[in-house]
Amino acid sequence: METGEPEEQGSTESGSSAFRGSTWTPTPRLLRICSPSQSTWLSSLAYTEPFHYRGRSHRIAPRPEPRLLRLRPTSLRTQDISHLLAGVFRSLYTAEVIGEDVSASLIKARGSEDARHEEFVDELQQIREIYKQRLDEVEMLERHIIQARARALAEKERVMHQAKVSVLETFIKMPPVKTVFRWCVDNELLQKHHLICPDDYYSDTVPFCSAPKGTSVPGYAKQTISCEKRSIPKKELSKESEASCRKTVTKFEDQLDYTVDSLTWDSSLKAKLKTKETSKKASPPKNKNWMNHLRMPQREQERRLLARMESRNRFLKNPRFFPPNTPHGGKSLLFPPKKPALIGEFQSEKLGQSCDDVPVFLAKPPIGFFTDYEIGPVYEMVISLQNTTATSRYLRVLPPSTPYFALGLGMFPGKGGMVAPGMTCQYTVQFLPDCLGDFDDFILVETQSAHTLLIPLQARRPPPVLTLSPVLDCGYCLIGGMKITRFICKNVGFSVGKFCIMPKKSWPPSSFRVLFHPTSLGKVEKTFIIVCDNCQIKELVTVGIGQLVALDLIYISGEKSQPEPGELTDLTAQHFIRFEPENLQSTARKQLLIRNATHVELAFHWQIMKPNLQCLMPGETYSMDSIKYHPDRETAFSIMPKMGVLNPHTDHEFILSFSPHELRNFHSVLQMVLEEVPEPMSLEVDTLKDPSYAVDDVVVLEVEVKGSVEPFQVLLEPYTLVIPGENYIGVNVKKDFKMWNNSKSPIRYMWGKISDCHIIEVEPCTGTIEPNEVEDFELNFTGGVPGPTSQDLLCEIKDSPSPVVLHIEAAFKGPALVINVSALQFGLLRLGQRATSSIQIQNISQLPAVWHMKESLVCLEERREDVSPFSIEPSSCQVQPLGECRVDITLEALHCQHLQTVLELEVVNGAWSYLPVYAEVQEPHVYLKSSQLEVSNLYLGVPTKATVTLVNGTLLPTHFHWGKLLGHQANFCTAKISPRRGTLGPTEERQLKLELTTHTQEELTDLVLPCTVSGMKEPLVLGISGKPQGLQVAITISAEDSDSSVPSTELWPGHPEELRLDFGSTVPLRTRVNRQLILSNCSPIQTPFTLKFEYFGSPQNSLSQKPSLPDMPPALLKMARTRERLAKREQLDFMESMLSHGKGAAFFPHTSQGMLGAHQQLSINITGCANMWGEYWDSLICTVGDLPPTVIPVHMAVVGCPISSLRTTYYTTDQFQKEPVIRFGTQVSGGDTITRVLRLNNSSPCDIRLDWETYVPEDKEDRLVELLVLYGPPFPLRDQAGNDLVCPETPESSSSIWSSSPSNMSDFSHGASQSAEGSSSDGASQKIISVILQEHEGVPSDHPYCVSPKQVVVPAGGSSSIYISFTPMVLGPDILHKVECVGYALGFMSLDNEVERELPGRRHRLQDFAVGPLRLDLHCYVRPAQLSLELDYGGGVEFRHQASDLILEQPCSGVLSELVTTHHLKLTNTTEIPHYFRLLVSKPFSVSQDGAGHGHRAPGPGREHQCEEETAAVGQQLVLHPQENMLVNVSFSLSLELLSYQKLPADQMLPGVDIQQNPSGEKEMVFTQNLLLEYTNHTTQVVPLRAIVAVPELQLSTSWVDFGTCFVNQKQVCEVYLMNLSGCRSYWTVLTGQQEPDKGPVAFGVSPGSGLLEARPVNAPPSSVTLQVFFTARSSKLYESTLVVEGVLGEKACALRLRGQGSYDERYLSPHQL
Repeated sequence: METGEPEEQGSTESGSSAFRGSTWTPTPRLLRICSPSQSTWLSSLAYTEPFHYRGRSHRIAPRPEPRLLRLRPTSLRTQDISHLLAGVFRSLYTAEVIGEDVSASLIKARGSEDARHEEFVDELQQIREIYKQRLDEVEMLERHIIQARARALAEKERVMHQAKVSVLETFIKMPPVKTVFRWCVDNELLQKHHLICPDDYYSDTVPFCSAPKGTSVPGYAKQTISCEKRSIPKKELSKESEASCRKTVTKFEDQLDYTVDSLTWDSSLKAKLKTKETSKKASPPKNKNWMNHLRMPQREQERRLLARMESRNRFLKNPRFFPPNTPHGGKSLLFPPKKPALIGEFQSEKLGQSCDDVPVFLAKPPIGFFTDYEIGPVYEMVISLQNTTATSRYLRVLPPSTPYFALGLGMFPGKGGMVAPGMTCQYTVQFLPDCLGDFDDFILVETQSAHTLLIPLQARRPPPVLTLSPVLDCGYCLIGGMKITRFICKNVGFSVGKFCIMPKKSWPPSSFRVLFHPTSLGKVEKTFIIVCDNCQIKELVTVGIGQLVALDLIYISGEKSQPEPGELTDLTAQHFIRFEPENLQSTARKQLLIRNATHVELAFHWQIMKPNLQCLMPGETYSMDSIKYHPDRETAFSIMPKMGVLNPHTDHEFILSFSPHELRNFHSVLQMVLEEVPEPMSLEVDTLKDPSYAVDDVVVLEVEVKGSVEPFQVLLEPYTLVIPGENYIGVNVKKDFKMWNNSKSPIRYMWGKISDCHIIEVEPCTGTIEPNEVEDFELNFTGGVPGPTSQDLLCEIKDSPSPVVLHIEAAFKGPALVINVSALQFGLLRLGQRATSSIQIQNISQLPAVWHMKESLVCLEERREDVSPFSIEPSSCQVQPLGECRVDITLEALHCQHLQTVLELEVVNGAWSYLPVYAEVQEPHVYLKSSQLEVSNLYLGVPTKATVTLVNGTLLPTHFHWGKLLGHQANFCTAKISPRRGTLGPTEERQLKLELTTHTQEELTDLVLPCTVSGMKEPLVLGISGKPQGLQVAITISAEDSDSSVPSTELWPGHPEELRLDFGSTVPLRTRVNRQLILSNCSPIQTPFTLKFEYFGSPQNSLSQKPSLPDMPPALLKMARTRERLAKREQLDFMESMLSHGKGAAFFPHTSQGMLGAHQQLSINITGCANMWGEYWDSLICTVGDLPPTVIPVHMAVVGCPISSLRTTYYTTDQFQKEPVIRFGTQVSGGDTITRVLRLNNSSPCDIRLDWETYVPEDKEDRLVELLVLYGPPFPLRDQAGNDLVCPETPESSSSIWSSSPSNMSDFSHGASQSAEGSSSDGASQKIISVILQEHEGVPSDHPYCVSPKQVVVPAGGSSSIYISFTPMVLGPDILHKVECVGYALGFMSLDNEVERELPGRRHRLQDFAVGPLRLDLHCYVRPAQLSLELDYGGGVEFRHQASDLILEQPCSGVLSELVTTHHLKLTNTTEIPHYFRLLVSKPFSVSQDGAGHGHRAPGPGREHQCEEETAAVGQQLVLHPQENMLVNVSFSLSLELLSYQKLPADQMLPGVDIQQNPSGEKEMVFTQNLLLEYTNHTTQVVPLRAIVAVPELQLSTSWVDFGTCFVNQKQVCEVYLMNLSGCRSYWTVLTGQQEPDKGPVAFGVSPGSGLLEARPVNAPPSSVTLQVFFTARSSKLYESTLVVEGVLGEKACALRLRGQGSYDERYLSPHQL
């Protein structure tokens, strides 16, 4: 009766198990589908709400599991159900979700006009926000749980650390205390998010505050719950035990405080007693050797040690690893354990229940019962298995054995498949009935228990009860008639029943058959009922599928064919195939795959028809009348196989062939005809007879095919044969070529032949070439006529309308003659000369050649000659193959001409040759290039040379000869020509040298020189002319080393131009200035000259005086430095010699007289120098030969200052000597005045007065120039006191409009210069008012620089001294670096001697502002007094202390009253000046000098102490020289007095003391002071000092402890943690306050009372110590007190309030005292 398939059931089982824990209920749509044979299965719906069956089954709609889309897990224990979800939900589970990027893009790009799309985007945005919110919540929960676990782990490690310290025995790594995770996690937060929290599995309440803890006992040392319940205290046991048992257990009472388990105690006690009784009766052992090993006392000692060792290693094993039927297997949660009885009761009592009967898991419901079921649906129920033991357990569930029940995967409360105590796991049981009978099965649950839990599975359906009588009485009826009688049948049972009635003879049926005749497309189902004799029925579903004929052309080999635009195609064809163009007699094939899409065999055959072609307009359809069926008899298409049977749902291969037989296009339609296809007809469903139906042949597939024919594709390679070069006629030439057959069929060819003037053949001439093959051919070509030829050779191809043409090009030649010369050169021939030349003619071919040579007629016509001047011997001949012959050619020169002609060599049947002939026929011709010679630069009595050019105008060599001078002036001249005679070469130009000397100054007009030439009838004549000149000298003046001359020149004789020798207007003092006087002799006449200065001339022996070499080694003289110094010394001596006359200036010509040669240009150096400023004038007299003397004016203006601070022997080549800067170095701000003595040297021959003014530079944009108005002399004479020595009526100089600071005295006003000139011309007149305009550079100031005396006279050639002082300025406190002080002093020069000031016509010297002053640049640096500070380590001058540093290592030794710490401060003087200073500092800091030697102490008073100011200072003045350092000890004194400042209020806190406290609780005292460095200039330097003292900060874990109500005289202990929040150790003590009531014994106590608390580690929790607070109630009163924790370092006291109530009620008695 089972018609279902096991595979479908198994898949349904696994598919439904994916939804364990969910409720399966059928929807109205599912309720209508009750048959399991339906073709489409619907998905079940899952609900997340919990469901309790209460013993009633529920059905769901049947659905087999679809094909899995993911692989099953390989492990049987895995709970991965992703493959099940993928199989059930398919695309809903496996499809790609809308990711974050896609959703963000959709939200960002919103704004569509589609309202539905906008609604979708809004919902998507809301979902994304909810999703992000939940992710944040998950992250928050995960972070909270991790932090809670970290805090719990830290607490656990702390307790374990304490346990290691307190327990002296070996530490065992077991949980020492209960976990504190429940106090670290937020239970409300976990419950809010539906997570399991500690409150779910802890039954005890959390205390309001944590109680104080005493000495912690490790967890492994405590008794377990089971041990406490099964153990009896030692005291109780000793009181209630029987006397008979006291002797037995005496040894155990000394070692154990608690007895062992009651079960083991009974057995062990009996065993010991029995052993003791039987030991007396036992016979001695046979082997007594064991008694000789150890003595009795030693054996007992070893046994005690072994027992102690075993007791220490006897740990409690996890009850989970014990079977539940063992004593340590864990207690049951169903049966409460009994309290252990006294030892005396052990023997009389028995256990009420055995451990074997305790169940491990309970099933809810205990029996899986299904009822009210039908055939088809699937029913489910959930069975829960609850762990009833006190330990976590594993289990294994075995599925049912029958196919009607299935078991899903289990749902466990946690990971790993373990069930905690009291928790349940759930399994889903599915029931799939195939009939309405009864079903029984069971489920086995295997655990650690010895008994397997069996859960029965039952399915019971109450049978229907019909009220139909066993006998149905129809009454009476006539024979042949019909009577209808109604009988009422009722079902009085509790389930629906179906029944049928049939004749007994028809039961049971022998066999049955099913007739299937579909009338529609698709799946057809019909249900039949099978009734069994056991009153059970079963549904049988027959299924069939009706199909229509369906054929698909699924593949066509080759490329896809598409009709061309506008191409006519068949009207009814479904497919179009086009063949590539083919050749005649070739075959092309295509593969067709046709699929029979039905599951029925179909017979077929093919037929080829002509296409139905009709031109239709767009949108127009064809009519069936236009469809004609005409077989195509001349088709070129065929298909194989032509007929056959198409197998069901199979692909069949067909070969379509195209074989054209004529050159045209082919177009046909292939039709597949199915044979005997039935026509659809209606049929009654209930008819069982065979129906008759009509069949017919049907065309189901039409394929339109097209094919075209193309001509043969034949390719010649190469398509043109070009025979290279020239071949001889009559020689056979062979050439290879190829012919390709690119056609699709073989070709037959036949080559033609040519034999008219040339013979052309091809081998082989006939043959066959396969498709895509090539054949090699050879061409034979024999030339008959010389010259190029072009031929076309034809090749006939069978069945081809046109032949193949091979184009051939070739060139042939006859015999070839070669002349051994390329041209015939006769060269130059004199008129009438006859010349002969020979040539060789060679036959380079293998054929005999006949030739003939003559001159070209064209050349004769061009020369207009009839007879050729050439004679050729022989003129014609025959030359054998590779032979040669000689030919003589003679030319007769009859005319003067340039002959160029060609001789023609004619060859029979060969190429002609041409021989060029060249000849030149001339007669002699010589001429002068210039027949008249004009001689320039002709001077009296001086030979003058000239050039004469003689030219040969022909190619003939010619002889010449010069004669004598002819003419009237030939006697006054002498002419020499070289060479006088010679031969001119062809076209030669020869230059002849002519030397002419005249003895008169008359102009030459009648003078000729003749020349005779051979071969010419008349001689050549050269005419000579010219004007002789006298002496000419030019004078030019230029600067030294200058190419450009001064334009002042003078020529003698003539009109002299004005000459001037100017040495410049700014000539520096004591500097040599050179000018050049150039004498140019413009004539070749030699003459003498002399040079002389009138007033400032130097002695003539100045240049001749040579300095003597110093007395030094020769090696030193060769040094460059020595040579340079000697050269400067030589220049100095030369200038001293020039200026020895004392006039202040001197001029010296280096060459004063000499001889000026012919055409000589003589440069004479003239040197001018001066040692005194002024303007000088002189005259230079120049006399040359007989010419009149020339006077040249000389001028030189000298500038500069002859006074210098350098030595007089120092000279430089610079134009302007700059005085060195007077530097005062670096001075301390506000220091003493510094004075420098400067010696001034006067190198001039005059006494010079200097008036000094000091200036400070000033750079202002609004002050560019200064206007000075002076009244009277600018600088009058002063006496030694500084008063002016002027007459009372003489006004003094008035002050200027602006401050005068002249820097460049060359820019004075025009008015001032005019007044100066007036004063010079008239000595009695004086300037009254002077106006000076000059550049503004500085302001006059006597601070910080000053020069004294203000007026000083430096004698001529002597020296004077002045004093320059500098007073350092006082810098501000904000200036840290050195400040540059720049100034300058100007010394204005004056001459008191009138003669020295001016010599009329010779010199003029300015003074005062008109002459540049002597400038002295002054420079100094002023810097504040400051030293560089450097510590011995980085971080600044900072002290770090802990207040606990005052505590000694042994706290009992006491506390230090003061602790001094010293840091080293390094003082470095990085400046260039010494620093004098003192060190000052206030308490608690102090300084002392270290490492300072005698050089560091400054002269002065001794050390001073300023105790009244409470300062610790080094009172002695110290000095630190430049680039030296000093080490100073800076100390900080830590004392208890300083620590007491932390208790002061904020408004009373001392200056420099600050109390800081961090958020973490660390407290520090910060002391700040300044170390002052007081310098002698009353400035100070501040060095910040900072000291940080970490002070302890104590804190209690709670501020009050309430012991609650305690039993009187029972000691209660509470633990309080004392924490040190700072990084400093604390020595603390506990003080007990007043107790209330204050009378009676002390109720409160604390231990320990004092101690040392370590500092808090960095980045770690505060260090703490546990205080055990004791409370012992003395009466039933309320006790209150206060404990105060104080430190010896001034810590803030911590108060702990204590409270406790005493009571005599025994319910407050501790459990361990019951």
